[in-house]
Amino acid sequence: MTEHHQQPEIIIENKQTESNGGGNSLVAGSIILGAVLICVSIFYNTKLVLNSPSGLGSLQRGTLVQQAPAAPSQPSVPSQPAGPVEVKTRKDAAVLGKSDAKVTIEEFSDFQCPFCKQFIDQTFAQIKSTYIDTGKVKMVFRHFPLPFHNNAQGSSVAAECANLQGKFWQYHDLLFKNGQADGTGLATVDLKKYADSLGLNNGNFGFGKNKFNQCLDSNATLSAVQADERDGKAAGTSGTPTFYINGKQLVGAQPFSAFKQAIDEALK
Repeated sequence: MTEHHQQPEIIIENKQTESNGGGNSLVAGSIILGAVLICVSIFYNTKLVLNSPSGLGSLQRGTLVQQAPAAPSQPSVPSQPAGPVEVKTRKDAAVLGKSDAKVTIEEFSDFQCPFCKQFIDQTFAQIKSTYIDTGKVKMVFRHFPLPFHNNAQGSSVAAECANLQGKFWQYHDLLFKNGQADGTGLATVDLKKYADSLGLNNGNFGFGKNKFNQCLDSNATLSAVQADERDGKAAGTSGTPTFYINGKQLVGAQPFSAFKQAIDEALK
């Protein structure tokens, strides 16, 4: 609520009075002189306040105009752990890169998260070519579907169904390419369409027909998704994307330079 400051106003009524001798005239004169001095004092002090750097405003046409309030500061970024934290691993999680790479990046992500998509679109390829393809880093994908993303959990379950058939990263790419922040492109019918494009429902020699669809419809991989969520929360994850580079937390769709700095430090 804005507090309105009004300039003090003193109204002096000039009434015609009867003369009661010199004493009364002296008293009346003193009263008038005192009132004038008060007015001058108020005007002078008000002018000092208004002209000071911390003043309330300026006088315009006799009205006190309050200065505009300062712009609100940006919300503070949640504090991150100063040092490495232990991230519990899941043995069957999808891994990209050499198993003996010196640096491990555990990525907690959500297929419906626009910032996760931003990371894939703007930063991931450079990390892959610079560090993963050269054997220095391995990337481990962990699921952290946010509850207010209506198609996030189903997409994670579907990605793990693809993982069972060795096609996680191809499926991962299709989800981020086609999915939108409002859930468009991540409905069940879309998830099955992507699986068909990768041959995940074809089966081999007549066996395993519709294997992906059966996995998705039965939520067969939900336990793996929930395990990732628990591990992420235990490590301090509260939003997506969150990364742990040899245990050191990095939050958000950071530019490549931020990852480079953290990875190079871990490689030393």
